[in-house]
Amino acid sequence: MVSKQTRADRMRRVFVKSMVFSLAVAAMASLPLFSPASAAAAELAGEKTLIVYYSWSGNTRQVAQQIQQAIQADAVELKTVDPYPADYRQTTAQAKREQEAGYRPPLQSPISNLDAYDVIILGSPNWWGTVALPIFTLLETHDLTGKTIAMYVTHEGSRLGRSMDDLKRLCPGSTILDGLAIRGGSVSSAQGDVAKWLRTVGLLR
Repeated sequence: MVSKQTRADRMRRVFVKSMVFSLAVAAMASLPLFSPASAAAAELAGEKTLIVYYSWSGNTRQVAQQIQQAIQADAVELKTVDPYPADYRQTTAQAKREQEAGYRPPLQSPISNLDAYDVIILGSPNWWGTVALPIFTLLETHDLTGKTIAMYVTHEGSRLGRSMDDLKRLCPGSTILDGLAIRGGSVSSAQGDVAKWLRTVGLLR
């Protein structure tokens, strides 16, 4: 037969274990949540970053400026030796011909200091399902092995298209982060989407 004293001791031990468990749960609940995004932020935010973009209409340039304001990165706008026409239809027709022919438009000035940067943010309009041809020129004439690359694309309905697949194909030795697609008509109010993307890929705390 169990004595009253023994039963009381058991009840006391159960009560103490219950209190310890409750305190441990409360302490864990008060800890900050850890996620892959926060880990990436700790790793990439503060790395030396360069924004490289090509802008035909100005939309891609506007997004580049928003990114630059958010993370204080350096920026370079690509310019072709022979500018594309100011007319939209003429430009799209020329881009289609050049794309089918595998043509790469020469750039006015090569970027000579890419080695100084850890992260490259590429910006481009979507031309016929992928990035604009000046971006192809950049990627095929510069070795980005070992770099971390994030890319955004401005579009009017085609979103990223196959641009991410082309980027991975041209930069097999780079770490490719998730891309961002922004509709051209919405770039003036895209700051929130830009900031969210930068946090998701770890470039903004």
